Amino acid sequence: MTLDITVRGSAEQHHPAERATVSLAAAIERSDKAQAFADALAIQDPLTGQLKELADLRAVETWSSDQVRVFSHRPWDGDGRRGPAVHVARVRVRAEFTDFERLSSFLDHWSSVDGVEVGGVVWDVSAKSRRVVEAEVRKAAVDDAVVKAQAYATAVRRGKVVAVQLADPGMLTGPGEAPAAPMAKAFALSDGQGPELDLTPAEIVVRVEVDARFQAD
Repeated sequence: MTLDITVRGSAEQHHPAERATVSLAAAIERSDKAQAFADALAIQDPLTGQLKELADLRAVETWSSDQVRVFSHRPWDGDGRRGPAVHVARVRVRAEFTDFERLSSFLDHWSSVDGVEVGGVVWDVSAKSRRVVEAEVRKAAVDDAVVKAQAYATAVRRGKVVAVQLADPGMLTGPGEAPAAPMAKAFALSDGQGPELDLTPAEIVVRVEVDARFQAD
């Protein structure tokens, strides 16, 4: 009687970061609407100018900047009364760096500018590296599934296993399929200290899981 064996194989690979995407925002509050807009422009112009220069130096792969947006609100005072209107001018900037030394200098400067907030840095690998790494990890995940299945077959005195189904997690058909789970994912290792700014390039971990069904005589 043929024995059916269903397993989940998994593998992961660590890869040094190759990209760093930084998010910044400038928010200026003024009692005068025109002044708020002008002060926001005074930040945006040199900021985007520097990003253009860094792009020319190939230190920045891509970048984008919102138009300056101005909105108003009337804050409540301690007695529960609405105060005079406050005008807020806000602009967001996003840039993808490939030169981490220039990224450090860039953030050292702009994080000290009044009204500028650094939202954080997201580390990643290039699209080309991701394709290569994911292909390698997928093969390793399948190899892991084969080893697991063969171990089960050997334990019950059966012969060599033969793969009959191979699928992304949760996509096997028929009885005994594994529960749904993501097929491939990538994440950056961190020290668990929260969103504080850390310019140490994080190591990217690419993990793949695969469901497989085998038969053994």
